Amino acid sequence: MNKYACRKIFTKTLLSLALENRNILAVTSDARGSVTLNEFANTLPEQFVETGIAEQNEVGMAAGLAACGKIPFVCAPAPFLSSRSLEQVKVDVAYSNTNVKLIGVSGGISYGALGLSHFAIHDIAVMRAIHGLTVLLPCDARQTEWLTKEIAQTIGPVYMRMGREPVPDVYTEETAHFEIGKANCLREGKDLTIIATGEMVYKAICAADQLREKNISARVLDMHTIKPLDVLAIVQAARDTGHILTVEEHMIYGGLGAAVSETVSEHYPVPVKILGIPDEHVVPGEQEDVLKHYGLDADGIALAAQLLLKRT
Repeated sequence: MNKYACRKIFTKTLLSLALENRNILAVTSDARGSVTLNEFANTLPEQFVETGIAEQNEVGMAAGLAACGKIPFVCAPAPFLSSRSLEQVKVDVAYSNTNVKLIGVSGGISYGALGLSHFAIHDIAVMRAIHGLTVLLPCDARQTEWLTKEIAQTIGPVYMRMGREPVPDVYTEETAHFEIGKANCLREGKDLTIIATGEMVYKAICAADQLREKNISARVLDMHTIKPLDVLAIVQAARDTGHILTVEEHMIYGGLGAAVSETVSEHYPVPVKILGIPDEHVVPGEQEDVLKHYGLDADGIALAAQLLLKRT
């Protein structure tokens, strides 16, 4: 099984695009190592902007560059990009409708032992609440590459969040067909639907395979686009399966689960369980250990699905 870090696939793809288009810039806040931008900076120094640890300036400068016809990719750790520079994202990028691509790397609890100050478990909630901002969470290498190419040629502000460590392939060359705003069905099922986003998608697939061994048929949707949300796929899942479990590396408030619940309650009410980080100070530790602690591994997702079915 192949494993690749989405951040490395992103920067590799960005470099190839920037070699063909001099208007594409990488803007970073002392994060070339974290984002893996060293090769980009060495190859195209005239298309690389280093602001130092100044996320507000980073986003404001990118908005100015976009107003001059450039295509800036703001590359920074997700916990800082989505909190320190929020006003600039809201006003300079979204309200001003500048063509800025915000790339949040090491999202969720990727930084592990560094603890709460370095966790990005609020960013989906914040970014999807800002009008005019597209919000994307790729789940593997192929999806990351495709989304990077797509947003580079699409006009408008975007927030794309990815993790830090290598993740297994979800898609093959044959199945890698994507459209922004459209969920992908990765498993068919009739008993419940698991809707996952980002790097939780692979774990959701593994959970569905476990459930199949218990004669539970679980549909799996890859909701790579949080905004605009695929309302039709969610409503269809509610109609077809009657139960929905959402899975995200994010707080239980305001993220994917909230978006799905809002949709279901308005269009076709069914029981929904939101599986994510609970409302507490998150424990530090290695990423996989923390995910398991909160039931965000394949075993935990499968258990949550069974409890949802029993409860309802």
